[in-house]
Amino acid sequence: MSLYEIFQQGIEEIIPESAVELIKNAKKHLTIKFGADPSAPDLHVGHVVVLNKLRLLQDMGHSVIFIIGDFTAMIGDPTGKSKTRPSLTKEQVAENAQSYQEQVFKVLDRKKTKVVFNSEWLDKLSAADMIGLAAKYNVARMLERDDFNKRYKSNQSISIHEFLYPLLQGYDSVVLENDIEIGGTDQKFNLLVGRHLQKEFGKKEQAIITVPILEGLDGVQKMSKSLNNHIGINDSPKEIYGKAMSIPDALIIRYFKLATRLGSHIISGFETQLKDGENPRNIKDTLARTLVEMFYTKEDAVAQSDAFENVFSKGENPKDMPDLKVEAGCLLGDAVIAAGALPSKKEFRRLVDQGAVTLDGEKISDPYFKAPAPSNQVLKIGKRKFFKLV
Repeated sequence: MSLYEIFQQGIEEIIPESAVELIKNAKKHLTIKFGADPSAPDLHVGHVVVLNKLRLLQDMGHSVIFIIGDFTAMIGDPTGKSKTRPSLTKEQVAENAQSYQEQVFKVLDRKKTKVVFNSEWLDKLSAADMIGLAAKYNVARMLERDDFNKRYKSNQSISIHEFLYPLLQGYDSVVLENDIEIGGTDQKFNLLVGRHLQKEFGKKEQAIITVPILEGLDGVQKMSKSLNNHIGINDSPKEIYGKAMSIPDALIIRYFKLATRLGSHIISGFETQLKDGENPRNIKDTLARTLVEMFYTKEDAVAQSDAFENVFSKGENPKDMPDLKVEAGCLLGDAVIAAGALPSKKEFRRLVDQGAVTLDGEKISDPYFKAPAPSNQVLKIGKRKFFKLV
């Protein structure tokens, strides 16, 4: 199976259609632009959907320009937002940018990737330059954008600087003169602005490629750290494996198609097995191992699979459990929250009500349960969290 055939899996749209042959034939070395605003310190598997496509393009002989939007991050991308986003400080952006670089090279080929910061040219724009840039796009077109349109019709505030965001992101393409830009379907408007501005500045227009947005662990909303439904690139092998095993069965094949670089012939085999009655857990194990191996090693993936089998199929406790410090008589829920194992008392009460909290195998039914004198008892919260009371 060719690299292009794997690449085209899960592609939502390529504009213009003529670019398909340009990419497929790979006779010309192409430069592909991918931008990310370091608005948070961590990337997740939802971002990997794009990163996988970039890696395949690199394997096909092309190169990637990875733009860290340190300037645009201080504006905040309004995409999908129902209100104006708070701006970040330069210090926050710098710290997140360093983290981004460490994470993207778990997927991308460092030798075929050029990392640039858009403050390099955006900081140099004068007031006259900004006015000239704004003059190349009109408000009516800007209001065609779905999120702006909804906010405008519902009389919600839209700040002027939010209109500047897609223009500045598009200006990146003018400066870099890239052949292609790639992003999620939610970025289509911004990518088209880049194509428009290249034409306005007398440059060759970039082709654009969009990929679907990956749902998170809840199977409903898009993967997001703020929704706590994500698999982080920097998560431990144990976390990646465990989270992948928790996705809804209906999403197994979609995750294979979007979050891995396996060929369609392999994925079709998994699909056939599921239709023929194979236990979804077995196929999900392959998915979880694939994701762990992508960010760590094959040995890590096998170790997590074996550990999961022991805990969830054989009913054993994990060999390595974090300590949870408690004092005799303290509220166990308070200790759990103080350790960061759960976000709130409400969440602890919910899990207790569901019978999902046990101590040495005995269910805790009282949300105000007081901890016994610690002596290495095993506290289990939900399906995947184990602690040793010390």
